[in-house]
Amino acid sequence: MRKPLRIAAIVAMLPLVLTMLAACAPTVALTSAKGANDAACANVTVRLPSTLGSWAIRQTDAQATGAWGNPVVAVLKCGVTPPGPTADLCYTVSGVDWVEDKSKAPTYVFTTFGRTPAVQLTINSTATNGEGTILLDELTSAVITIPQSAKHKCTDVLGSQDLPTATPTPTP
Repeated sequence: MRKPLRIAAIVAMLPLVLTMLAACAPTVALTSAKGANDAACANVTVRLPSTLGSWAIRQTDAQATGAWGNPVVAVLKCGVTPPGPTADLCYTVSGVDWVEDKSKAPTYVFTTFGRTPAVQLTINSTATNGEGTILLDELTSAVITIPQSAKHKCTDVLGSQDLPTATPTPTP
């Protein structure tokens, strides 16, 4: 009679153990940005979403950073040097201006424009299937805690482009 109880207990615990093992992912090794110790970066970091797109947030070993996916598809760093006026495309996504650097495509780097400290999101577009601006939209509530300078907006940049706010897809 003891053996069936033991087997039942093991079978009952199996889903929990499998879930715990699936959630285990090594810490992502990153380097902090120069201005990562800015208090504004702490406000951003504590507001990072637990998922970005369909990717879960990962533990990182650097201050004011975030990473999503296993393998990693997106990396956020707060405290990077704010970009100046540029000919690169600048997108306004849900009230946050982002300058796009596509020089290393298919890896794209988006940096907030007109906010100090600046926030940078590096996206592997091959892994995200081109969902870059949707991912930017999901970071709005974290990034918007850093005030935007009235003097520096996407309209100051040659390649300015307004993008609509992403509309969430309803779940069945």
